[in-house]
Amino acid sequence: MLIEIEAPVKICGDIHGQYLDLLRIFDHCGYPPDSNYLFLGDYVDRGRQSLETIALLFAYKVRYPLNVFLLRGNHESEDINERYGFFEECIRRFDVKMYKHFSDTFAWLPVAGVVADRILCMHGGLSPSLDHLHQIKSLPRPLSRVDQSGIMCDLLWSDPDSSVRGYGDNDRGVSHVFGPDVVESFVKRHDLDLICRAHQVVEDGYEFFANRQLLTLFSAPGYCGEFDNKAGVLSVDPSLVLTIQIIDPLLDNKKRRFQPNGQFSTSNSSRIDGVSPHKRQASGSSYVYGKN
Repeated sequence: MLIEIEAPVKICGDIHGQYLDLLRIFDHCGYPPDSNYLFLGDYVDRGRQSLETIALLFAYKVRYPLNVFLLRGNHESEDINERYGFFEECIRRFDVKMYKHFSDTFAWLPVAGVVADRILCMHGGLSPSLDHLHQIKSLPRPLSRVDQSGIMCDLLWSDPDSSVRGYGDNDRGVSHVFGPDVVESFVKRHDLDLICRAHQVVEDGYEFFANRQLLTLFSAPGYCGEFDNKAGVLSVDPSLVLTIQIIDPLLDNKKRRFQPNGQFSTSNSSRIDGVSPHKRQASGSSYVYGKN
């Protein structure tokens, strides 16, 4: 349930069936296998094209298994899919058998990844039951339905909360919230530089927490047509220099123009500096990780 990934890699948060925006991410950040990707889960539900989204990602995983890595989110579960759209989309466009095949595959997805031994990634967050990373490795697979408590649940569901010390109740009604002190202690204890997670809409596509020791990424711009949030993608280069790439939501009056090379244009994107709690690169354009 815990995978190890080498840099360089680009890390993406929630996609939620926004297939055209997934293509825009590839337009802007590169297509596999030229770019390596780690996705943090929540590929389906809520968006209009969950089937295209998950089919493309699975196809890339099959074609380029060493370049594309897929973690499980809380929406890769049957009980959630039956409430938030993916089940209905499958049976409307195909049949229950198709849905079952996807559900069976979701049950095998890993729930956490470590990039270059320095960046711990998951969909949700930390757990009061998680003392050692080998506990994640020992979680059972396949697992169709996730319990309402425990390490697996927390890795998929928990959230950071700056107003909390330790752990507290989560307004979602499941799992916990955790404070900056939990992050700082966990990072120090496990000799990590950063925890990278998804699971929450953030306006700029990214948001730091706990003295930049935790980063939330959300990669569905203009989420569900109800928000004007941007999408964030974290690029980790071979030297662990971080760059956050930002993709704006596609406005209603914008058209995706298909180019002769088979790719799309009109990606109003910008780059901003990535940040690490450790030493700064001499160029000043980015920040690079270094062990204490």
